[in-house]
Amino acid sequence: MQETDAPIVLDKGSEDPAPRVSPRLGIIGGGQLAKMTAMAGIRLGCEVVVLEREGQCPAASLASQMLVGDWNSVEALTDLAARVDLVTLENEFIDAESLEALEATGALLLPAARTLRLIQDKLKQKQVLAEAGLPVPRFRDAPDKEAVRAAGEAFGWPLLLKARRNAYDGKGNATVAAPGELDAAWDALTRGREKDALYVEEFVPFERELAMMITRGRDNATVAYPLVESIQRDHVCHIVKAPATVPEAVAAEATGIASRAAELVGCVGSMGVEMFLGGDGRVLINELAPRVHNSGHYTIEACDCSQFENHVRAVLGWPLGSTAMVAPAAVMINLLGRVTAPAIAPGLARALAVPGAHVHVYGKAMTRPGRKMGHVTALGATPEEAFRTAQSAADLIRFGELQ
Repeated sequence: MQETDAPIVLDKGSEDPAPRVSPRLGIIGGGQLAKMTAMAGIRLGCEVVVLEREGQCPAASLASQMLVGDWNSVEALTDLAARVDLVTLENEFIDAESLEALEATGALLLPAARTLRLIQDKLKQKQVLAEAGLPVPRFRDAPDKEAVRAAGEAFGWPLLLKARRNAYDGKGNATVAAPGELDAAWDALTRGREKDALYVEEFVPFERELAMMITRGRDNATVAYPLVESIQRDHVCHIVKAPATVPEAVAAEATGIASRAAELVGCVGSMGVEMFLGGDGRVLINELAPRVHNSGHYTIEACDCSQFENHVRAVLGWPLGSTAMVAPAAVMINLLGRVTAPAIAPGLARALAVPGAHVHVYGKAMTRPGRKMGHVTALGATPEEAFRTAQSAADLIRFGELQ
């Protein structure tokens, strides 16, 4: 970094002196979500400017300007906003205070800082949802170990101990099966975190994990994508099946819950709502993500309008597209890293030869265990048919491994 917090601009050619007529979209974050959002925006004629902490990121190849800087720096955020018509984001980890300072300059940010403030602290997120009467697992603040033990007496063991901020893909969460496991879990999760960084939640013996993408426009128009089932591997989303094979009443209930949650936090754009289907038939909200989401990647091939295109439409104030599926079933399989190594993918050519398999490679330079390196989507007349096609291609790709 330079002495100031101003971002470094990676030169992508000389500035065009001609007046610009295309919408200019700024994205905070340059990972695969930003890349797929940029692809959707470019197809609609947008220019995309990306702010990321490192220049080598998936979205860099698509950005008309790539800014390298601290996304929590108001100076860097303001510089991004000065180059575009509006700013959106690909993750919920940017400090809400910095985003509020950005809005104070008059910049248009969607989703707004208020939405991030309500969601990024997961204890506050749960409190907001519960106060509105939306179904969530029982939870408590965990300022110390005694509070966790008290929750164990009230909820029963096991419990889930969770970080309030910056946790994803299983990172920042620990299952505590009995009081004797609390010390190790507490020490592991509080290391490097601020005081009062954890909360505790009851363990839900769920039948399956569900998710839904909701897109909400600037005019409050809302569309819901099909309810999906997500299957985890080592706490990371591995497989998404669309639509979820649940009774119509469950799908309708989940749609209502997800739509109410998006309205409650005032989200504009695409938003992921992760849910549990309990063994008793109850639908409970697990987490909200105020952005495009891994559980919605299947929509690129499987729906009339993808979550990414609808996100761009929503933040620009354009009409939202249809969320209808174009095939009876779709399955998406994440391509997860297994080793730490340069991200070569020698099996890619063979995977591309699988009929009906849609392969996405994110362009990350390095792979490591559990890292999301790409995904494969397949459509089918049945979920089983779609799964066989997607799995046959996914099995051929091993990032960083010689084959």
